[in-house]
Amino acid sequence: MELAIRLMNQEEEWPYDLLLLADPSKPLVDEYVRRGHCFLAYLNDELVGEFVLIRTRPETVEIVNIAVKERWQGRGIGTRLVRAAIEEARKLQAKTVEIGTGNSGFKQLKLYQKCGFRICGVDIDFFIRNYDEELYEEGIQIKDMVRLRLEL
Repeated sequence: MELAIRLMNQEEEWPYDLLLLADPSKPLVDEYVRRGHCFLAYLNDELVGEFVLIRTRPETVEIVNIAVKERWQGRGIGTRLVRAAIEEARKLQAKTVEIGTGNSGFKQLKLYQKCGFRICGVDIDFFIRNYDEELYEEGIQIKDMVRLRLEL
């Protein structure tokens, strides 16, 4: 499976179908995509995934959004996107890469830890404070942001 990943160019439309899979708040997505670097992943000519990196502090980059189209999930594309994001962070001369996910994101937590990230904290009630609607995943209300970090 030949996955091609490239930086999105300024003339392209934001891939909201993917961005909103990872983050259902369009206002929040709009705020951070403008500050970040959006990378698009293609299989042949089909857009199958994306990730967005932003610089949060000196020498620190955060993966603020990462998604794979639902029909392509479970095929290793997410792992390849996380690894590509880590490589892009290195190119930006970051020493630390951070990522966060909801307290119910068991698949995401497993993936990120397999890629070398370690849990470094929990932002209690993050999703309650920052989202107007209640969010659920796997039948669990998403309340807290689990924060992970990878030292490069």
